Amino acid sequence: MFLQEDENYIRRAVALAAAAREKGNHPFGALLVRDGEIVLEAENTVNTGVDVTAHAELNLVRKGWQELGSEVLAECTLYTSTEPCAMCCGAIYWAGIPRVVFGCSGEALYGITGGGLHTPAVEIFAHGSRALEAAGPLLENEALAVHLGYWKA
Repeated sequence: MFLQEDENYIRRAVALAAAAREKGNHPFGALLVRDGEIVLEAENTVNTGVDVTAHAELNLVRKGWQELGSEVLAECTLYTSTEPCAMCCGAIYWAGIPRVVFGCSGEALYGITGGGLHTPAVEIFAHGSRALEAAGPLLENEALAVHLGYWKA
């Protein structure tokens, strides 16, 4: 289920993805929203950070856990430019974040990358012992645009 404000936050996540790409990283961005306010933002830093696990969502969860704590994270929605991978889904789940909204679907991304490890986020979250809402894709064409020309299939 989408909320009225979800589109604005997805557009911000896509802008963060574009900024990551401009810095030489993979084009992914994510942010946390609590009570209608952006509380944290993160970009993918896999290349500049020389860390294959430095996905935007994982960077955001790490920062959120350290700076905000579990009680605040439990009141946030995580917005991400692209459907989170299995690794990021695990981090989101363990951090206690109750809702994720994504722009580009993993299926659409894998259609242009030529492969990868993909299990839809909703399937991963369905195996948890607590409810976690995953909504998307939202504004998929806008979210996919930042990936075009970046990946070599």
